[in-house]
Amino acid sequence: MRKQSSPSMKATVAMVASSGSMTINEVASKYDVHPSQVKAWRDQLKTGAPDIFADKRRSRSEQHNLQEQIDELHRVIGKRDAELEWLKKKTATVDF
Repeated sequence: MRKQSSPSMKATVAMVASSGSMTINEVASKYDVHPSQVKAWRDQLKTGAPDIFADKRRSRSEQHNLQEQIDELHRVIGKRDAELEWLKKKTATVDF
Protein backbone atom coordinates (compact mmCIF):
# COMPACT_ATOMS: atom_id res chain seq x y z
CA MET A 1 0.00 0.00 0.00
CA ARG A 2 1.26 3.45 -0.88
CA LYS A 3 2.17 5.89 1.82
CA GLN A 4 0.41 9.24 1.44
CA SER A 5 1.92 12.43 2.76
CA SER A 6 0.10 15.59 3.71
CA PRO A 7 0.80 18.79 1.77
CA SER A 8 2.37 20.37 4.86
CA MET A 9 4.73 17.42 5.26
CA LYS A 10 5.69 17.63 1.59
CA ALA A 11 6.37 21.34 1.96
CA THR A 12 8.49 20.77 5.05
CA VAL A 13 10.55 18.07 3.36
CA ALA A 14 10.98 20.20 0.23
CA MET A 15 12.09 23.23 2.23
CA VAL A 16 14.60 21.22 4.25
CA ALA A 17 15.95 19.68 1.04
CA SER A 18 16.16 23.12 -0.60
CA SER A 19 18.01 24.66 2.34
CA GLY A 20 21.10 22.58 1.67
CA SER A 21 21.74 21.95 5.35
CA MET A 22 21.24 18.22 4.80
CA THR A 23 21.82 15.92 1.86
CA ILE A 24 18.89 14.45 -0.01
CA ASN A 25 19.60 11.05 1.53
CA GLU A 26 19.70 12.51 5.03
CA VAL A 27 16.37 14.27 4.50
CA ALA A 28 14.86 11.08 3.05
CA SER A 29 16.07 9.07 6.02
CA LYS A 30 14.86 11.62 8.57
CA TYR A 31 11.35 11.86 7.11
CA ASP A 32 11.13 8.21 5.98
CA VAL A 33 10.65 9.12 2.31
CA HIS A 34 12.41 7.81 -0.79
CA PRO A 35 15.21 10.10 -2.01
CA SER A 36 13.68 10.41 -5.48
CA GLN A 37 10.46 11.64 -3.87
CA VAL A 38 12.41 14.23 -1.88
CA LYS A 39 14.02 15.45 -5.12
CA ALA A 40 10.64 15.62 -6.85
CA TRP A 41 9.11 17.67 -4.01
CA ARG A 42 12.16 19.96 -3.90
CA ASP A 43 11.96 20.55 -7.65
CA GLN A 44 8.22 21.13 -7.42
CA LEU A 45 8.82 23.72 -4.70
CA LYS A 46 11.44 25.49 -6.80
CA THR A 47 9.24 25.66 -9.90
CA GLY A 48 6.07 26.55 -8.00
CA ALA A 49 7.52 29.15 -5.62
CA PRO A 50 7.03 32.12 -8.00
CA ASP A 51 3.30 31.34 -8.16
CA ILE A 52 3.01 31.97 -4.43
CA PHE A 53 3.94 35.61 -4.93
CA ALA A 54 2.05 36.12 -8.18
CA ASP A 55 -0.51 38.91 -8.38
CA LYS A 56 -3.81 37.12 -7.78
CA ARG A 57 -5.90 40.02 -9.08
CA ARG A 58 -4.46 39.72 -12.56
CA SER A 59 -4.82 35.98 -12.39
CA ARG A 60 -8.53 36.27 -11.61
CA SER A 61 -9.14 38.51 -14.62
CA GLU A 62 -7.22 36.07 -16.80
CA GLN A 63 -9.34 33.23 -15.41
CA HIS A 64 -12.48 35.22 -16.17
CA ASN A 65 -11.31 35.76 -19.76
CA LEU A 66 -10.50 32.07 -20.13
CA GLN A 67 -13.92 31.13 -18.77
CA GLU A 68 -15.56 33.47 -21.29
CA GLN A 69 -13.61 31.80 -24.08
CA ILE A 70 -14.62 28.35 -22.84
CA ASP A 71 -18.28 29.41 -22.68
CA GLU A 72 -18.10 30.78 -26.23
CA LEU A 73 -16.52 27.55 -27.49
CA HIS A 74 -19.23 25.49 -25.79
CA ARG A 75 -21.86 27.67 -27.46
CA VAL A 76 -20.23 27.17 -30.87
CA ILE A 77 -19.98 23.41 -30.32
CA GLY A 78 -23.65 23.27 -29.36
CA LYS A 79 -24.62 25.21 -32.46
CA ARG A 80 -22.53 22.92 -34.67
CA ASP A 81 -24.05 19.84 -33.06
CA ALA A 82 -27.54 21.16 -33.78
CA GLU A 83 -26.59 21.92 -37.39
CA LEU A 84 -25.08 18.46 -37.81
CA GLU A 85 -28.22 16.77 -36.48
CA TRP A 86 -30.37 18.85 -38.82
CA LEU A 87 -28.18 17.90 -41.79
CA LYS A 88 -28.30 14.21 -40.84
CA LYS A 89 -32.10 14.33 -40.78
CA LYS A 90 -32.27 16.12 -44.14
CA THR A 91 -29.82 13.80 -45.88
CA ALA A 92 -31.61 10.72 -44.53
CA THR A 93 -34.75 11.69 -46.45
CA VAL A 94 -32.91 12.39 -49.72
CA ASP A 95 -32.56 9.45 -52.17
CA PHE A 96 -29.31 9.30 -54.10
